Amino acid sequence: MASALDIQRCQPFGCRAFVPGFHVSGFLYAMLAAAIIGLVNATLGLFLKIITFPLTVLTFGLFLIVINACMLKFASFFTPGFVVKDWWAALWGSIILSLLHLIFRRLTRKEKEND
Repeated sequence: MASALDIQRCQPFGCRAFVPGFHVSGFLYAMLAAAIIGLVNATLGLFLKIITFPLTVLTFGLFLIVINACMLKFASFFTPGFVVKDWWAALWGSIILSLLHLIFRRLTRKEKEND
């Protein structure tokens, strides 16, 4: 059975079906993209979230979607086989990835409660 971490790493691969302009060349590139997105979010994303905290509070957290879209677009520059064509694709990709993350977190939490 796949672990929760493996499923989360596959999310960019699943997102390409829902968002035009969001392309992943294959499973290996999806795994590489997830690792680079995680690295970018842990470094540059953390810095941007701290700097834009007042704006995030004013928009009730919706500005985090814009920051995540920027992180997707930035990660696509450094990842071969992972292309985000424009800002709309990055924005919709950010929303879809957030929803997929929410669903998989709920599913894995229920599995832990059943154990």
